[in-house]
Amino acid sequence: MKKSILYALITVLIWSTMAPVVKLILSEVPSLEALAVSSIMAACFLFVFNLLRGKLRRLKEYSGKQIGAMTGLGFIGIFLYSALYYAGLTQMTAQEACVVNYLWPIMIMVFSIVILKERFTPVKGIAMLCSFAGIVILSLGGGAAGEGNRLIGILCCMAAAILYGLFSVLNKKLNYDQNLAMMIFWLVCAVLSAALGLCTETWIPIAGAQWIGLIWMGLASYAIAYLLWALALREAENTSLIANLAFLVPFLSVIWCAVFLKEPLQVQAVIALVLIVGGILLQSLWGRKRN
Repeated sequence: MKKSILYALITVLIWSTMAPVVKLILSEVPSLEALAVSSIMAACFLFVFNLLRGKLRRLKEYSGKQIGAMTGLGFIGIFLYSALYYAGLTQMTAQEACVVNYLWPIMIMVFSIVILKERFTPVKGIAMLCSFAGIVILSLGGGAAGEGNRLIGILCCMAAAILYGLFSVLNKKLNYDQNLAMMIFWLVCAVLSAALGLCTETWIPIAGAQWIGLIWMGLASYAIAYLLWALALREAENTSLIANLAFLVPFLSVIWCAVFLKEPLQVQAVIALVLIVGGILLQSLWGRKRN
């Protein structure tokens, strides 16, 4: 359990940079182009990682049906999730998009109860409501106006959250080797985003600081962080406990958005932090007591 929490906390720190970094990239690079390039980096990194660890030969152990299931998971939880989240970021401020997107830990709890048959308790319900209230308050804060349709942005990020919650639970249930599975997931995302992007966008040459942002996204935020998060959920005895840690990301992201994007840090953010951390501590303390 300690290892799962460590993996989750490292992921939280990396993912907290995602909203401001992607927002900066998308101000110059088309969304699907950015997703395709960063996904290719992630897939290549994981290919080399699996090659050096001698894991590629294990692909022969999986049937065509299992490879197809991995492909489907990559389509739902990586490609669709990322494309919708990127679309949301183009319509709202990074602060708003990040907060709405982080409904997905709640969706992990919901799908864990429905699919994995984890027990629903009053403490889980209170923790979920408490954390959700924090997200609502934070998302209702003022801040700089987005340049697009805020309603569309909210709907895109909500849809992304639902899909990633479903993906996380199904990935845990199917229990594939996460090193190989993540490589396939990002390969699927790279192929689909490149194909769709070339048909729907006008791509531009990438240069300078854009490469730094894309490399950070592809290697740190995608390849390393997604792998660590999948491992954290897979090894966790209590999926909901790990999911609650993800509620730290929106608050940390708000800080990064204020620093790098000059989006104002509001009083609502402080109130939301108390509710979010309160929900996390409630579930964590209860889970520790039970263990």
